[in-house]
Amino acid sequence: MEKCKLEIACFNLQSAIIAQQNGADRVELCANMKEGGTTPHFEITKTAREVLSIDLNVMIRPRGGNFVYSDDEFEQMKTEIGQFKKLDVDGFVFGILNKNGSVNKEQNKELVALAHPFPCTFHRAFDEVKDVNQSLESVIECGFKSILTSGQEKNVVEGIAVLAELIEKSNNRITIIPGGGLRSSNIALLKQKTNATFYHSSAITDSSETANGDEVKALKGNLI
Repeated sequence: MEKCKLEIACFNLQSAIIAQQNGADRVELCANMKEGGTTPHFEITKTAREVLSIDLNVMIRPRGGNFVYSDDEFEQMKTEIGQFKKLDVDGFVFGILNKNGSVNKEQNKELVALAHPFPCTFHRAFDEVKDVNQSLESVIECGFKSILTSGQEKNVVEGIAVLAELIEKSNNRITIIPGGGLRSSNIALLKQKTNATFYHSSAITDSSETANGDEVKALKGNLI
């Protein structure tokens, strides 16, 4: 059986270091927690790359709000991928939708091609798509390696049935990563019900924007 892995969403450099020290397998670096995560600052990412030996994925999202982007915003996303590639990060996290709630295949394919050879994760824009099954196929077709989702609910526990169904339907063609309200208190339940192999949490347990080392440890401990 494949060993389960843990990704920690980090909104500052301190969180990234805490994640690595306490057993996380990967950091997803972003800014603006209150916006649900946006593209991190280049200099912070550069420092993160220098201090981290674990994998580092970078969020590419020009703003909070919806996932339908203007031409200027799309150009910004392309530019950012080009810049971050030079830092030798390990992957990118983004997702673009059409106004009708479908996956924007043309734009996503372009970004995936631009990010090559680095793998891409389709982020929680997936939780806003109209047709889950059709969108799963679209994301696979675009060339993404994984999807970060709460199962279209406000947290992974409420979305557990959809997550389990997505993992079954994906049939190892893409990795489904449960994320959104994932904590050490519910990760064992998610593992039991979904058989996911990769999990995503901010490991934030207070009003700060910084990961809690004990929570990272507990999350990881529940996956072993």
